[in-house]
Amino acid sequence: MAMQGFGMMIDKLKKSPKTIVFTEGTDARILEAASRLLASNFLAPILIGGEKEVKDAAEEYGYNIRGAQIMDPLHYDGMEEMVEKLCELRKSKNMQPEEARKLLSQGNYFGTMLVKMGVADALLGGATYSTADTVRPALQIIKTKPGHSVVSSCFIMVRPSATGENEVLAMGDCAINIKPNEDELAEIAVCAADCGKIFGIDPKIAFLSYSTFGSGSGEDVDKMRNAAKKAKEMRPDLAIEGELQFDAAVSPRVARTKCPESEVAGHANTFVFPDINAGNIGYKIAQRLGNFDAYGPILLGMNAPINDLSRGCNAEEVYSMAIITAALVEE
Repeated sequence: MAMQGFGMMIDKLKKSPKTIVFTEGTDARILEAASRLLASNFLAPILIGGEKEVKDAAEEYGYNIRGAQIMDPLHYDGMEEMVEKLCELRKSKNMQPEEARKLLSQGNYFGTMLVKMGVADALLGGATYSTADTVRPALQIIKTKPGHSVVSSCFIMVRPSATGENEVLAMGDCAINIKPNEDELAEIAVCAADCGKIFGIDPKIAFLSYSTFGSGSGEDVDKMRNAAKKAKEMRPDLAIEGELQFDAAVSPRVARTKCPESEVAGHANTFVFPDINAGNIGYKIAQRLGNFDAYGPILLGMNAPINDLSRGCNAEEVYSMAIITAALVEE
């Protein structure tokens, strides 16, 4: 994955190495990515699974994982402390030790608790787990950052260019929130912009609609216009515009006609979609017809970086997402 910002992430991790939990330690793609990380000195993998099973799988697939930490939920020395901590975190749901122990025998819950208890800095799951099974423990255990009311996601879209300067865009929320309201959209925009900065994007945020500055009307138009206004109030330091049609957001020629006064229109690189329908369709059109590589969904707004892989991912994507996830750790 060659992209502006990726080298910056590795440099950041070299200065302050991190540990990342992989919840599916016997998966061939995870093992290949882990073996690459073990050859580096900036990100240490923790593989979850039975020690014999993980080592046997690595041998079978031909990957060197010497030096990797392997943690088995069924033989973990700190399990009693972990059970106690989970019961305390879920006391509003009246969780009992027996239920906590059962949950913690699963890699997704066990891995998330390792992050919560400071054993690891970040987590990457979803090679075989569904998105819901990766996100649910994170919402229950890690929870949202102070001042945040919603966990959202963004995709970083990268298209190599002949000049060597990649085109990099951020798109949110294409994976988590089905019908976000105005306040949630404002928060999604701010989180996507901050995530984009890690990849070298100087964010110019467009709240997308079928209307540009009142050319159309309806409650969906009002929602995007109001959300843009709220985002500007939250973060006056960011360049934000809305509501905009997609052509006005990206084409300088169209922008000159439809909204000549706007600094963002015609130059947007961070897109906020009105709902998951539009977002999911939008990023996949860019990926399949626009030849953009899609990295994500990158989950935003949580107290620690937890990310979800696509079940169709390959080892290169696991490696890239591991570095992205670890780079999101706040010092």
